[in-house]
Amino acid sequence: MEDAGEDITFTTINLHEILFGLYKYANSPKIEKILLLDVTDFTKDDAILSANIEVKAEKMGKKVPRFDAMIAAVAINKGIKLFTFNKRHFEVFEDLILFSHSFFL
Repeated sequence: MEDAGEDITFTTINLHEILFGLYKYANSPKIEKILLLDVTDFTKDDAILSANIEVKAEKMGKKVPRFDAMIAAVAINKGIKLFTFNKRHFEVFEDLILFSHSFFL
């Protein structure tokens, strides 16, 4: 992503997901390195938007994981492109801009 001229940040939700996995399965020195990364907070505005877009997705018959709606809301509100290997979870969110992982292939 750096080669594409993109800054890299994680949401506090992504940080939780990463740390959960490391604490549960690895408990490695990588935890200290992860904590040095830039993190974008989940705010009240993000909570409002995530609830709204999750309900909208459900009404369209597309159930999405709650964490994914929360992550999408942070990206939409901050104007951040979202990188994911699980594009299917995020395609339902209209205003979300996805960063193509084909750049890495």
